[in-house]
Amino acid sequence: MNFDLTQEQQMVKKLMKDFANEEVAPGAVERDRSGTFPIEIFKKLSQMGMMGLPFPEKYGGAGADTISFAIVTEELSRACASTGITYSAHISLGGAPLHLFGTEQQKQAYLTPICTGESFGAFGLTEPNAGSDAGGTETTARLEGGKFTINGSKVYITNASYAKHLAITAVTGRTDGQKEISAIMVPTNSEGFTVMDNYEKMGLHASNTTELLLDQVVVPEENLLGVRGKGFQQFLVTLDGGRIGIGAMAVGIAQAAYDRALRYSKERKQFGKSLSSFQITQFKLADMAMKIELARNMVYKAAWLKDQGRKFTTEASMCKLYASEIAMEIANEAIQIHGGYGYMREYEVERYLRDAKLLEIGEGTSEVQRMVIARQIGC
Repeated sequence: MNFDLTQEQQMVKKLMKDFANEEVAPGAVERDRSGTFPIEIFKKLSQMGMMGLPFPEKYGGAGADTISFAIVTEELSRACASTGITYSAHISLGGAPLHLFGTEQQKQAYLTPICTGESFGAFGLTEPNAGSDAGGTETTARLEGGKFTINGSKVYITNASYAKHLAITAVTGRTDGQKEISAIMVPTNSEGFTVMDNYEKMGLHASNTTELLLDQVVVPEENLLGVRGKGFQQFLVTLDGGRIGIGAMAVGIAQAAYDRALRYSKERKQFGKSLSSFQITQFKLADMAMKIELARNMVYKAAWLKDQGRKFTTEASMCKLYASEIAMEIANEAIQIHGGYGYMREYEVERYLRDAKLLEIGEGTSEVQRMVIARQIGC
């Protein structure tokens, strides 16, 4: 059992750590306050060849592994979680379904622009009445004359304002009263397709979160992604990979909160001594360091299993569940260590708590992860 990163993974980690510190972190506070999307950062990531990191080179990708993807996501999220979630969704939700289920023609047409950074990757699953119960999809796609006519809406969709196309799920028929759910690629400039960016969020202010309205949107039948009627199963497979990204995000946020708490505890004096000299503070920081390391190892294990072509559903849910919950816990402790200063935006740690909360909800709530794990262990 070897826990060392490969030479390539070490190079990616150093490159992204430096990039995150020099290019991403300096503007994170202002982006959080203004809600400005980090488009310039992603132009630089495109130039670095990071936008198609785990996808084949023939489509403009870099042919890297899932652990490298997790490293990039963690480092970006450590500096700015809004940038981290944008990247994670771009790869795991936007590009992955095309890579996994697309035809060669679809990959050339849709995956290549994602890999080159010409388009952001996005994924249309959640609906107003279909969140944790994704099978409750109400959007419809009627096939007639070789064309799908799509009607419905999607909510909480990441990156759609900057995507030229995205996969959506829709009901394409019914069999014995059961919905036939399929995945369909839809260009965002299609007539009747509206993207609305009106949400006021608790955190992740610089990420793009949208509502999609589809009113008589027509696309050709060849835009069907994968097998008709298998869209729901395809998206479940996609979400397994996406949960690795969320786990990596959580580790990045937790690391950032811990780093600030550790630094502050050494600088802050109370009762004539630094906070870090008090055992109660030392114990808090020790627990934080331990939980971050456990979460990172779980993320890497899930990523490694995926790269080996082995089953990783359980591990993906475990890493997402554990990492997201310890990110909230560590962000909360970082505020506590800062005391009253932690409650103030000037010291930034409150941002980590606001950003981390979404990770217990998105791509399957903590409750759903426990359901998945229970089912996988035979309950």
